[in-house]
Amino acid sequence: MNRPTDHDLDLSVAAMLRIGVTLAAVFVFAGGVLSLRDPRSTPADYTHFHAGSEALRSVSGIFHGAIHLDPQSIIQLGLVFLIATPVARVVLCIIGFARQRSMLYVAISSIVLAILIFSLTRNLR
Repeated sequence: MNRPTDHDLDLSVAAMLRIGVTLAAVFVFAGGVLSLRDPRSTPADYTHFHAGSEALRSVSGIFHGAIHLDPQSIIQLGLVFLIATPVARVVLCIIGFARQRSMLYVAISSIVLAILIFSLTRNLR
């Protein structure tokens, strides 16, 4: 098996970023359209901050709501995809650098991944 070149890795990362952002945009747009068509929706009240429902604060709750076509859950799922895109980029870079046998870059990317995971999970309860 041939080692991937830097150009191959760049193309893979670019394609993954395009797919991730496009997927996120599609989910947010679809959730927005469903929200506008939802007869249960009420006009937003911006005079006071409302944190939203508990179901939208966990990934499992978001997936459960999205399966049941809840507009807010679908929008939130799009945002989860948007947040997951740079994490997936770092994972793809680790794999690509490992295939290139660039261990310094594997180590640096692994540190970046650890920081990303720590920052995303430190507020979970």
